[in-house]
This record gives sequence, C-alpha cells and structure tokens, in this order.
Amino acid sequence: MSAVVEARQGAVRRGGVRALWAGNPGAVVQRGLIAARSSSWAVVLSGFFEPVFYLASMGIGLGALIGDVETAQGASVSYAAFIAPALLAVSAMNGAIYDSTWNVFFKLNYGKLYEGMLATSLGPLDVALGEILYALLRGLAYATGFMIIMQILGLNLAWTAVLALPAVVLIAFGFASLGMAVTSYMKTFQQMDWINFVLLPMFLFSATFYPITVYPGWVQQIVMALPLWHGVELIRGLTTGILNVDMLWHVLYYVVMIAIGLVFTTKRLRALFLD
Repeated sequence: MSAVVEARQGAVRRGGVRALWAGNPGAVVQRGLIAARSSSWAVVLSGFFEPVFYLASMGIGLGALIGDVETAQGASVSYAAFIAPALLAVSAMNGAIYDSTWNVFFKLNYGKLYEGMLATSLGPLDVALGEILYALLRGLAYATGFMIIMQILGLNLAWTAVLALPAVVLIAFGFASLGMAVTSYMKTFQQMDWINFVLLPMFLFSATFYPITVYPGWVQQIVMALPLWHGVELIRGLTTGILNVDMLWHVLYYVVMIAIGLVFTTKRLRALFLD
C-alpha cells in the first residue's frame, strides 16, 4: 500500500503546477534566518564595510582632489555624490550575490539541503524563490545601512533618494535570481571562481568611479550591457534627482533578469531532484 501511495505522490510531483509551487517560500527564508544565527558576523559585516571604505578613501579622500564630476545627464555633482549611489548599487549586489552563490553552492553540492526540502511539500519554485528572497534581505540590509551613511554625509541630493531603497530591492532581486541560476550549474570550486572573475571587472568598469564617457564608443556598449551599470544609473538618477524616461529601461532590465533567473533556477532544481 505504501508503495502505491509513494508512486501516486511521485506522479503528482512530476506534473502540474503543484509539482513546482506549494506557495510556501517563507519556510525557506525562515530556515535561512535561523541558520544565520550561527554564522560568523565578521564575514557578514565585511560585505557592508567594503563599499563604506571605498567611499571614505575615494569619495572623500580622492574627491577633495578631483572636485566636481559630470553625470551622464550633464549635471555637475561632487565626486563623493557621484560614486556614492554607485557604491550603494554595489552594496546591494554584494549582499545578494554572496547568499545566492556560495551559500547555495554548499547547500546544493555538500549540505544536500535541497534534496531534503524537495522531499517535503515544497516545490523547486518555493526553494528558488525562498533562497532568492533570503539573499535579497541581506542585500537590502547592506544597502539600508549604506543609505544612512549617505544621508549623514549629505550625499543624497534630492528627495527622490528615498526611492533608491525600492530600487535597491529590485537590483538585489535581479542579482540574487541570476546568481542562483548560474550557481545551480556549478560543480566545483574552480567553476565558482568565474563568478568573482565576472563581478570584479563589472564593479570597476560600470561607471562606478568615473563617467562612462571616458570609454571609447564600443567599450561603452559593452558596459551598458552589464547589469550593474543599469543599477548604478538608476540609483544615481534617484539620489541626485536627475530623472528621465531612460530609467524605465533600467527597471525593465532587472525585471527580465529576475524572470530569467527564476525560470532557469526552477527548471534546474526540478531536473536535479525531481525528474
């Protein structure tokens, strides 16, 4: 009798919406928050202080020598006000990427956590969305703290800066969903190194520390295809109050990024553990 029941349950899991979604990603988030209590807080805090140190050394220190910088929209702002929103986007990216890549990699390949989760009523979309939401919380926490520092230093130049926090959520969601999708295909530590290989140049060259106009035209096209550039431009427009219709394209970029990440992660988890 038990074999018949298991066979019927397996049939349900293999097809239909219920095989993908049980409507309970909160259980995955809750599990992550409980596990975070035993994490090393030094590692967690390091992700927050990295952009703060960049802002102090380059924005305030080097900024005294550079003076004002012209944004892509032609407005002149102080160097600190120029790089601060970019570092805010980087802070959101770092927080989201850490949890959606390395943490997921260990859970997937060593902890075997997802096998246990998918043996319950949870579907692969629950697991994917739950892990992404947990990573999003970390990215939002980093960005909120950095936003407070920007406010104290007077680097939020317009009231629209308050909209930077929802934008940060969007950016973190995009990087977390795509990060988990990519990580679901990784099998070795050497493969994981490719993530840092992509993130570092993206951080340095996405108009983070200087305007994109310093590049030749063909390099600008490459930079504008990168996700961090869209996040930097979106938040820079909000914190400086320089709004334009092109910001909607930045939002759309991340919406598509989120959708692609969720679809690939869900399909990958189902292929690994349910098919």
